[in-house]
Amino acid sequence: MESLNGKVALVTGGGSGIGKAAALLLAQYGVKVAVLNRHVADAEEVQAEIVRKGGEAMALKADISNPAEMEKAVQDLVKRYGRLDIVIANAGVNGVLNAIESMEVEDWKATMDINLTGTFLTLKHTIPHLKKQGGSVVITSSVNGNRIFSNFGFSAYSTTKAGQVAFMKMAALELAAYGIRVNAICPGAIETNIQKNTDRKSEVDEIEIPVEFPEGDKPLEKKPGSPAQVAQLLAFLASDLSNHITGTEIYIDGAESLIRG
Repeated sequence: MESLNGKVALVTGGGSGIGKAAALLLAQYGVKVAVLNRHVADAEEVQAEIVRKGGEAMALKADISNPAEMEKAVQDLVKRYGRLDIVIANAGVNGVLNAIESMEVEDWKATMDINLTGTFLTLKHTIPHLKKQGGSVVITSSVNGNRIFSNFGFSAYSTTKAGQVAFMKMAALELAAYGIRVNAICPGAIETNIQKNTDRKSEVDEIEIPVEFPEGDKPLEKKPGSPAQVAQLLAFLASDLSNHITGTEIYIDGAESLIRG
């Protein structure tokens, strides 16, 4: 995508999964990529891979729910590259899966802090730099909380994902005058390691309603999608090919949510 060449992107949660795939693909298109991750070693590995392939990247360490860390990370990015054009607000967690009555307030807050407050802080600290020339923001939401409500125990996660879509629409209208587009993607099942930060409590078994799909629940490809497929969508939304698309959530799930919703 020629329109991406020379631009600067911030990818949160860029050390693995969808974020890593997006960082690698954007760099392939000539984007200078700031790979932000809570575990900086993962970000440094992605940075090294980009550089090894002839691209340009930097690694940033930050917890997206920490205001001071996010502010510093964005300052470091702009200090190095002098501008910011693309923000991929991708970092997030599944958090604790539990029945509502059994969920600890601390567990609820932890998911809210990372998925919702983290998205807010990512935009808050990047908007001043995007305003200078316009740009594209893409938020990684989910089919959960938007089309699918049958994943039991996901009440906190699904609430944050629905909230991200509402926040995206508010931001899209607020920032349109500055030439900043804001969209969200809603992936279904994707082969990532997000399950590593998932804590499923036994109480979920008590509330679960069994649902069977004898022919499978992924109609298009009969299997989960890949981070690389999602990265292609992210690159499209970051590029000028989507220059009249804003305030929109786009589902990338092989029709999974249509059969499961």
